[in-house]
Amino acid sequence: MNTNRKASELDPSLIVPAYWEEAKAELMKRDRIMRKLIPQFGDLQLTVRGDAFTTLARSVIGQQISTKAANAVWQRFLEACPRCTPGQVIRTGPEALAACGLSKRKAEYILDLAAHFKAKTVHPDKWAEMEDEAVIAEMIQIRGIGRWTAEMFLIFNLLRPNVLPLDDLGLLKGISVSYFSGEPVSRSDAREVAANWEPWRTVATWYLWRSLDPLPSDY
Repeated sequence: MNTNRKASELDPSLIVPAYWEEAKAELMKRDRIMRKLIPQFGDLQLTVRGDAFTTLARSVIGQQISTKAANAVWQRFLEACPRCTPGQVIRTGPEALAACGLSKRKAEYILDLAAHFKAKTVHPDKWAEMEDEAVIAEMIQIRGIGRWTAEMFLIFNLLRPNVLPLDDLGLLKGISVSYFSGEPVSRSDAREVAANWEPWRTVATWYLWRSLDPLPSDY
Protein backbone atom coordinates (compact mmCIF):
# COMPACT_ATOMS: atom_id res chain seq x y z
CA MET A 1 0.00 0.00 0.00
CA ASN A 2 1.23 3.53 -0.74
CA THR A 3 2.69 4.97 2.47
CA ASN A 4 1.19 8.40 1.74
CA ARG A 5 -2.29 6.84 1.80
CA LYS A 6 -1.40 4.86 4.88
CA ALA A 7 -0.36 7.94 6.85
CA SER A 8 -3.41 9.93 5.85
CA GLU A 9 -5.73 7.03 6.62
CA LEU A 10 -4.24 6.70 10.10
CA ASP A 11 -4.79 10.41 10.76
CA PRO A 12 -6.97 12.33 8.26
CA SER A 13 -5.69 15.67 9.65
CA LEU A 14 -2.23 14.89 8.24
CA ILE A 15 -1.17 16.08 4.81
CA VAL A 16 1.74 14.24 3.22
CA PRO A 17 3.72 15.09 0.07
CA ALA A 18 2.59 13.26 -3.07
CA TYR A 19 6.18 13.29 -4.32
CA TRP A 20 7.75 11.46 -1.33
CA GLU A 21 8.03 7.94 -2.75
CA GLU A 22 9.41 9.18 -6.09
CA ALA A 23 11.94 11.37 -4.28
CA LYS A 24 13.10 8.49 -2.05
CA ALA A 25 13.62 6.23 -5.04
CA GLU A 26 15.60 8.83 -6.99
CA LEU A 27 17.77 9.83 -4.02
CA MET A 28 18.62 6.21 -3.22
CA LYS A 29 19.50 5.59 -6.87
CA ARG A 30 21.95 8.47 -7.17
CA ASP A 31 23.38 8.99 -3.65
CA ARG A 32 25.18 6.21 -1.76
CA ILE A 33 24.58 7.87 1.66
CA MET A 34 20.85 8.23 1.00
CA ARG A 35 20.78 4.61 -0.16
CA LYS A 36 21.82 3.54 3.35
CA LEU A 37 19.99 6.23 5.31
CA ILE A 38 16.46 6.30 3.88
CA PRO A 39 15.56 2.62 4.55
CA GLN A 40 16.36 3.09 8.26
CA PHE A 41 13.21 5.17 8.73
CA GLY A 42 10.60 2.94 7.12
CA ASP A 43 7.30 4.69 6.49
CA LEU A 44 8.22 7.88 8.37
CA GLN A 45 7.84 10.93 6.15
CA LEU A 46 7.32 14.66 6.20
CA THR A 47 3.79 15.59 7.27
CA VAL A 48 1.99 18.83 7.99
CA ARG A 49 -1.08 19.79 9.90
CA GLY A 50 -2.31 23.23 10.85
CA ASP A 51 -2.72 26.55 9.12
CA ALA A 52 -0.10 29.12 8.13
CA PHE A 53 -0.49 31.29 11.23
CA THR A 54 -0.18 28.37 13.64
CA THR A 55 2.89 27.04 11.83
CA LEU A 56 4.63 30.43 11.93
CA ALA A 57 3.71 31.10 15.57
CA ARG A 58 5.15 27.75 16.58
CA SER A 59 8.31 28.41 14.56
CA VAL A 60 8.86 31.76 16.26
CA ILE A 61 8.31 30.23 19.69
CA GLY A 62 10.85 27.50 18.91
CA GLN A 63 13.65 29.81 17.81
CA GLN A 64 16.94 29.38 19.69
CA ILE A 65 15.59 27.07 22.39
CA SER A 66 15.56 23.29 22.73
CA THR A 67 12.74 21.20 21.28
CA LYS A 68 11.68 20.20 24.80
CA ALA A 69 11.54 23.81 26.00
CA ALA A 70 9.73 24.89 22.82
CA ASN A 71 7.07 22.19 23.29
CA ALA A 72 6.48 23.27 26.90
CA VAL A 73 6.09 26.94 25.95
CA TRP A 74 3.84 26.00 23.03
CA GLN A 75 1.48 24.06 25.31
CA ARG A 76 1.21 27.04 27.67
CA PHE A 77 0.65 29.31 24.68
CA LEU A 78 -2.24 27.11 23.53
CA GLU A 79 -3.77 27.30 27.01
CA ALA A 80 -3.76 31.10 26.69
CA CYS A 81 -4.81 31.08 23.00
CA PRO A 82 -6.63 27.79 22.39
CA ARG A 83 -7.92 28.76 18.93
CA CYS A 84 -4.53 30.24 17.95
CA THR A 85 -6.04 32.92 15.71
CA PRO A 86 -4.47 36.34 15.07
CA GLY A 87 -7.36 38.11 16.79
CA GLN A 88 -7.15 35.92 19.89
CA VAL A 89 -3.37 36.45 20.15
CA ILE A 90 -3.78 40.24 19.91
CA ARG A 91 -6.50 40.18 22.58
CA THR A 92 -4.30 38.06 24.84
CA GLY A 93 -1.66 40.81 24.91
CA PRO A 94 2.05 40.93 25.75
CA GLU A 95 1.82 40.30 29.51
CA ALA A 96 -0.17 37.09 29.16
CA LEU A 97 2.10 35.90 26.35
CA ALA A 98 5.14 36.55 28.54
CA ALA A 99 3.48 34.50 31.28
CA CYS A 100 3.53 31.52 28.88
CA GLY A 101 7.33 31.61 28.99
CA LEU A 102 7.93 33.82 25.97
CA SER A 103 10.69 36.41 26.16
CA LYS A 104 9.60 40.01 25.76
CA ARG A 105 11.05 40.01 22.25
CA LYS A 106 9.29 36.80 21.20
CA ALA A 107 6.00 38.11 22.58
CA GLU A 108 6.49 41.19 20.39
CA TYR A 109 7.25 38.96 17.40
CA ILE A 110 4.10 36.88 17.91
CA LEU A 111 2.00 40.04 18.21
CA ASP A 112 3.57 41.50 15.06
CA LEU A 113 2.87 38.24 13.23
CA ALA A 114 -0.77 38.39 14.37
CA ALA A 115 -1.05 42.04 13.32
CA HIS A 116 0.24 41.26 9.81
CA PHE A 117 -2.25 38.41 9.40
CA LYS A 118 -5.16 40.45 10.78
CA ALA A 119 -4.38 43.46 8.58
CA LYS A 120 -3.84 41.18 5.55
CA THR A 121 -0.47 42.76 4.77
CA VAL A 122 0.72 39.23 3.98
CA HIS A 123 -1.16 36.86 1.69
CA PRO A 124 -1.04 33.27 2.98
CA ASP A 125 -3.92 32.33 0.68
CA LYS A 126 -1.62 33.03 -2.30
CA TRP A 127 1.59 31.45 -0.98
CA ALA A 128 0.79 28.01 -2.38
CA GLU A 129 0.86 29.48 -5.91
CA MET A 130 3.99 31.60 -5.42
CA GLU A 131 7.63 30.71 -6.07
CA ASP A 132 9.75 29.87 -3.02
CA GLU A 133 11.77 33.09 -3.10
CA ALA A 134 8.64 35.22 -3.50
CA VAL A 135 7.11 33.60 -0.39
CA ILE A 136 10.34 34.19 1.56
CA ALA A 137 10.48 37.84 0.47
CA GLU A 138 6.96 38.47 1.76
CA MET A 139 7.39 36.56 5.01
CA ILE A 140 10.62 38.27 6.11
CA GLN A 141 8.75 41.58 6.29
CA ILE A 142 7.37 40.27 9.60
CA ARG A 143 9.50 40.94 12.68
CA GLY A 144 11.17 37.81 14.01
CA ILE A 145 10.87 35.89 10.74
CA GLY A 146 14.14 35.53 8.88
CA ARG A 147 15.12 33.31 6.00
CA TRP A 148 15.50 30.18 8.18
CA THR A 149 11.96 30.46 9.58
CA ALA A 150 10.59 31.13 6.11
CA GLU A 151 12.39 28.06 4.77
CA MET A 152 11.00 25.93 7.60
CA PHE A 153 7.55 27.15 6.56
CA LEU A 154 8.20 26.20 2.94
CA ILE A 155 9.18 22.72 4.11
CA PHE A 156 6.67 22.02 6.88
CA ASN A 157 3.59 23.91 5.69
CA LEU A 158 3.81 24.27 1.92
CA LEU A 159 5.66 20.93 1.50
CA ARG A 160 8.00 22.39 -1.12
CA PRO A 161 10.27 19.61 -2.43
CA ASN A 162 13.53 21.44 -3.14
CA VAL A 163 14.36 23.66 -0.15
CA LEU A 164 17.96 23.72 1.12
CA PRO A 165 18.10 25.60 4.48
CA LEU A 166 21.80 26.46 4.61
CA ASP A 167 21.36 28.37 7.89
CA ASP A 168 20.10 25.22 9.60
CA LEU A 169 22.68 23.79 12.01
CA GLY A 170 21.03 20.36 11.91
CA LEU A 171 21.45 20.13 8.15
CA LEU A 172 25.10 21.15 8.34
CA LYS A 173 25.75 18.68 11.17
CA GLY A 174 23.96 15.90 9.28
CA ILE A 175 26.10 16.51 6.19
CA SER A 176 29.22 16.65 8.38
CA VAL A 177 28.47 13.32 10.07
CA SER A 178 27.19 11.43 7.03
CA TYR A 179 29.41 12.79 4.26
CA PHE A 180 32.57 14.16 5.92
CA SER A 181 33.21 11.73 8.82
CA GLY A 182 32.32 14.44 11.34
CA GLU A 183 34.61 17.15 9.94
CA PRO A 184 33.10 20.66 9.98
CA VAL A 185 31.43 21.69 6.71
CA SER A 186 30.92 25.09 5.11
CA ARG A 187 27.83 26.31 3.31
CA SER A 188 29.81 25.78 0.09
CA ASP A 189 30.44 22.14 1.05
CA ALA A 190 26.74 21.71 1.78
CA ARG A 191 25.73 23.19 -1.58
CA GLU A 192 28.13 20.86 -3.36
CA VAL A 193 26.72 17.77 -1.64
CA ALA A 194 23.14 18.95 -2.18
CA ALA A 195 23.64 19.49 -5.91
CA ASN A 196 23.22 15.71 -6.23
CA TRP A 197 19.82 15.87 -4.49
CA GLU A 198 18.04 18.22 -6.92
CA PRO A 199 15.06 18.54 -7.21
CA TRP A 200 14.47 16.76 -3.88
CA ARG A 201 16.68 18.72 -1.47
CA THR A 202 13.86 18.97 1.09
CA VAL A 203 13.59 15.18 1.27
CA ALA A 204 17.33 14.63 1.67
CA THR A 205 17.45 17.36 4.34
CA TRP A 206 14.59 15.69 6.22
CA TYR A 207 16.41 12.34 6.28
CA LEU A 208 19.61 13.97 7.53
CA TRP A 209 17.58 15.56 10.34
CA ARG A 210 16.21 12.11 11.17
CA SER A 211 19.75 10.70 11.27
CA LEU A 212 20.41 13.08 14.19
CA ASP A 213 16.96 12.94 15.81
CA PRO A 214 14.70 10.03 14.79
CA LEU A 215 11.57 11.84 16.01
CA PRO A 216 10.15 14.18 13.35
CA SER A 217 9.50 17.82 14.27
CA ASP A 218 5.83 18.68 14.64
CA TYR A 219 5.15 22.12 13.20
